[in-house]
Amino acid sequence: MTLPIFTPAEDPGPSFVGLLGRLGMGGSDAGPSAPAGPTLEGLTHATTVLAIRCAEGVVMAGDRRATSGHLISHRTMEKVFPADSASGVAIAGAAGPAMEMVRLFQLQLEHYEKVEGNQLSLDGKANQLTLMLRSHLPAAMMGLAVVPLFAGFDEREDRGRLFQFDITGGRYEEQDHAATGSGSLHATTVMKLRFREGMGADEAQTLAIEALYQAADEDSATGGPDLVRGIYPVLATITSSGFTRIPDDEVAELTRSLLNRSSDGA
Repeated sequence: MTLPIFTPAEDPGPSFVGLLGRLGMGGSDAGPSAPAGPTLEGLTHATTVLAIRCAEGVVMAGDRRATSGHLISHRTMEKVFPADSASGVAIAGAAGPAMEMVRLFQLQLEHYEKVEGNQLSLDGKANQLTLMLRSHLPAAMMGLAVVPLFAGFDEREDRGRLFQFDITGGRYEEQDHAATGSGSLHATTVMKLRFREGMGADEAQTLAIEALYQAADEDSATGGPDLVRGIYPVLATITSSGFTRIPDDEVAELTRSLLNRSSDGA
C-alpha cells in the first residue's frame, strides 16, 4: 500500500473527511453513519453578567435569560452565586459546564477552609478559578466556553476587588468595573460613562441595573426586566459583612424607579 499523492489543487488539507472524499470513500460507501448528536446551536448559554467596585466593596449583577441558539430556553436563570462567605462568582457561556464549575469551585473553597482552618486569600481563590478554566480549555475549544467573573472583599487590603478571565485561564484584575457575555460591550459602555470613584453601594446597584437594561436593549440574548412576569436582574453585594443577595422585591423597586426616570427623560 502506498501513500496517496495529491497535487496542490487536490490536497484535502488536514481534514480526514476531506481525504476520504478525495479517495472516493465518503458518502454512502463509508458505511452506516452514526446518529446525529446534539449540536452546539441547541446548547443553553448564559449571557451578560457584570461587577462594579464601590466604596463598601463590589456589586455583582446578571440578567436572567438563557438562550439556545436563537431561542430563549430559560427566563429566570441564576448567574450570580456566592463562592464563599466573602466572594462571589458570576457566569457567562455554556450554562451546563458553567454551573458545574461553580459548584466545584464552591466545594474546593469550602474544603480548603475546613482543612486549613481559615479562608484562602482572594488572590488564591482567583488562581484556583484560573486552574479550573485552564483544565476546561479542550471543551472550550469545542464550543463549550465558560467565561466567569470573580469578585470579593479583600480583608488584607480592606477593599473590594474584581477579576475577569478568558477561556484559556487568563486572569485580569479590573480596577473599577468588568462585564462578560454577549451584552458586555453595551454594559461596559454604560458603566464607563456612569462610574464614579467612591460611589456607594446603592448607586452602584442602580448603575448595574441600568447597564443590564441598556445591554438588553441592544443584545437579543440579554434579558431585560419583565414587569409582566415579575422577572428582574440578579443583584448581590460583597462587603466586609460578606456576600449578600439583594431581595427580589428591592431589585424590582430599583428597576421600576430607573424605568420611571428614563421615561421622564432624566
